[in-house]
Amino acid sequence: MNSQIAAFLTIDGVATGAIYVLIALGIVLIFAVTRVIFVPFGDIAAFTALTLAGLETKQLPGTVGLVAVLAVLATLVEVVALLRAGKAPQIPKALLFYLVLPLIPAAAVWATAGTLLPLPLRIVLALALILPIAPLLDRLIFRPIADATVLLLLTVSVALHFALVGLGLLFFGPEGVRTEALTDYTLILGNIPISGQSMLIVAAAIVFSGLLFLFFEFTLAGKSLHATAVNRTGARLMGIRPERTGTIAYLLGSLLAGVSGVLISPVNTIFYDSGFLLGLKAFVGAIIGGLVSFPVTAIGSLFVGVLESFAAFQSSSFKEVIVFSILIPVLLWRSYTVAHSEEDIDE
Repeated sequence: MNSQIAAFLTIDGVATGAIYVLIALGIVLIFAVTRVIFVPFGDIAAFTALTLAGLETKQLPGTVGLVAVLAVLATLVEVVALLRAGKAPQIPKALLFYLVLPLIPAAAVWATAGTLLPLPLRIVLALALILPIAPLLDRLIFRPIADATVLLLLTVSVALHFALVGLGLLFFGPEGVRTEALTDYTLILGNIPISGQSMLIVAAAIVFSGLLFLFFEFTLAGKSLHATAVNRTGARLMGIRPERTGTIAYLLGSLLAGVSGVLISPVNTIFYDSGFLLGLKAFVGAIIGGLVSFPVTAIGSLFVGVLESFAAFQSSSFKEVIVFSILIPVLLWRSYTVAHSEEDIDE
């Protein structure tokens, strides 16, 4: 390996790591606020890419039906819960959030099926269609067991992942897809070509990381999420509803997953089950950050991307083994340096 190859591998690894940054930040955000390790996070990214590919081929994506069914079920669950709690006046608001808003992008995609729309509009429609999936899944599956142990929440999350993989096979079939490149620009730096797509991926990771920082530091909703992450009981006592902050966290997570799916689909072939490895490698970065630190998570995810790039060059058949093996020293180090305590259970 010479310096030129090393530079090329580093650039490729940073671009890959930037995708993992977006996914890992979403994983940490959702876990910090809701205590749910959202395993299907990568599946949402893959569904975004497959939805965008469906729009490019003038087909109706299966995610339209998925969003419609989830919206109806979540609305029924919410309306019944409001009636039991004697909060019938809040039903119109619930209908707007859980039924009307999710169905608007679904209806738009259904109405434009068979028409080749401009690329920016296809991206907006794909993101808008994917955005409600995680909040709707939260309302249907995770909110009723919100006070369960982390282990139970993880078990349910894994089961949900397998269900979505099966639906992905049903909706999109076993064939892999690649979407249209967002840009054909190539920068020649020395003797190293850097594609515009890679630069877009890195720029998106930087921009969204900065926006998350601004959101948490300077907005009331961001401070509410931070308060819930620090102490759920204390947040309740201050008038912050964990259910609402959880919904915001899932919305932001869906956005990050959707953007990562749009960015990675032109450079990688995406299959219905590609989200699992994407999410798992991003989870390694999240573990490096301890599932609490956003900056360390970002650094860890970039490290995973660079390590994967060099590992693929040295031995492509063992690259996953090498990447996942770094969990061992990280977990050992954390087990010896972090004080252990019984899990806090909110009443």
